[in-house]
Amino acid sequence: MSSGNYKTTVRYAGDDLFVGTTPSGHAQAIDFNGERRSAASPLELLLLAVVSCTASDVISILEKKRQDVTAYLAEVTGERVAEHPRKFVKFHVHHIVHGRSVSEKAVADAIELSDTKYCSVAATVRPTAEITTSYEIVEVGGK
Repeated sequence: MSSGNYKTTVRYAGDDLFVGTTPSGHAQAIDFNGERRSAASPLELLLLAVVSCTASDVISILEKKRQDVTAYLAEVTGERVAEHPRKFVKFHVHHIVHGRSVSEKAVADAIELSDTKYCSVAATVRPTAEITTSYEIVEVGGK
């Protein structure tokens, strides 16, 4: 059932900085200094992974459903507990779809499909964190 193994590395660069290398060979700076914030922290990367995974599903599904989407944005907020290890216990993803006569059902169905079937990041974090979603559709005039 496995679709393969993935390997990534992080190399310490000094001064609370790491350079990660993704399985596809891309470098990613990671900053553990919460005051400096010169690069994303691991927690920020997790938020980005959650929202980008579902966003890519949703826009792909809307395009397949031939929805006239002119712009699309997805936002995620995460809630952490106060005690260490201060894990995330809740994520909320809000989808904002701009377009012409975009079907509310198409948007709701696309989000549901991503949430329950396609988004592997959501499936990975869901056993320990609740994921809720919402959306809004902004009608754009003209052709």
